[in-house]
Amino acid sequence: MPATGKTRNTSRRGLAAAAALPLLIGVLASCGYGSQAVKDETGGKAGNAAPAADGKKLSASEVRIGYFPNLTHATALVGLQEGLIAKELGATKVKPQAFNAGPSEIEALNGGSLDIGFIGPSPAINGYVKSKGSNLRIISGSASGGVKLVVNPEKIKTLDDVKGKKIATPQKGNTQDVAFLNWIAEKGWKVDPESGKGDVSVVRTDNKVTPDAFKQGSIDGAWVPEPTASKLVSDGGSVLLDETTLWPDKKFVITNIIVSQKFLKEHPDVVEAVLAGTVKTNEWINANPDKAKASANAKLAAEGGKPLDAKVIDPAWQSILVTDDPLAATLKAQADHAVKAGLIEQPDLTGIYDLTLLNKVLKAAGKPEVTDAALGAK
Repeated sequence: MPATGKTRNTSRRGLAAAAALPLLIGVLASCGYGSQAVKDETGGKAGNAAPAADGKKLSASEVRIGYFPNLTHATALVGLQEGLIAKELGATKVKPQAFNAGPSEIEALNGGSLDIGFIGPSPAINGYVKSKGSNLRIISGSASGGVKLVVNPEKIKTLDDVKGKKIATPQKGNTQDVAFLNWIAEKGWKVDPESGKGDVSVVRTDNKVTPDAFKQGSIDGAWVPEPTASKLVSDGGSVLLDETTLWPDKKFVITNIIVSQKFLKEHPDVVEAVLAGTVKTNEWINANPDKAKASANAKLAAEGGKPLDAKVIDPAWQSILVTDDPLAATLKAQADHAVKAGLIEQPDLTGIYDLTLLNKVLKAAGKPEVTDAALGAK
């Protein structure tokens, strides 16, 4: 199912520079949700802190920023590649770290080896709840959309045909797994959330493995984020459902920005500078969709050595909307879905957001402030 016109208009259309980039199979290892907590990428624009516009020195000499090398983390990819985050930090050095999945990023944040991270809603919720609200705060949105149910069209032609089939999700309890289990429940079908067995077989499969499993026929489809979804389409799959169609205004949070509460307390000026960089990055992405797509692909190539082919990145890029708005109401809904699926008990999310610095940055930029849907400070 194609992205909506509204999504295309607010983000990144076209077949720009990335259209000439060759498809090389190894890319999915890099986009497949990380390369284990990787290297300090100080060799490019991202690692070289440019002088701040006002020449002000910030309170920390460095800031460690985590993200996944995939397109739903476009703000991180482009902001680091173009030096837009580093520029706001002046002499404060950016130390990027890429992760395989949310739990490892949360562990790094808890362990003090990470300060700020781009992450999906489910790991953010789990990290907040398990620490009883002591380890993180969501300080901004980053992206919406970019998740699709892609199926083998020879085996599945309608939504009802999904019953009895084997459908992959990236990880038990991850954001896409929760969304798929909720969709199954809405259909009136039964699946055990722990084993994945039931009216549909939910097969938890790493995104970098999913394309091969799909080609080999061991799965009949997958509910996955980009660029895995578009990779499956390029391998003969068909988009049966775009998750945006299930949400009000066709928007739902897929990536947030989180911060260690300790780092936020000790270095609010650095956090504010990072947010100034992400706000400017999202503005640049929306104003320059083709250049931004090529920039994101260049960052992916730097991570894994190989860029995405145009037939993968073009549809994937069109389905993702970068946004500063954390879409807090949809985070609460996602938590409710996880409860309904039997994956978690009803969480108390009061205090999970601190949007004070983001709204300060937005106000200074003449942009509308965003809301925490009454999930802010206790």
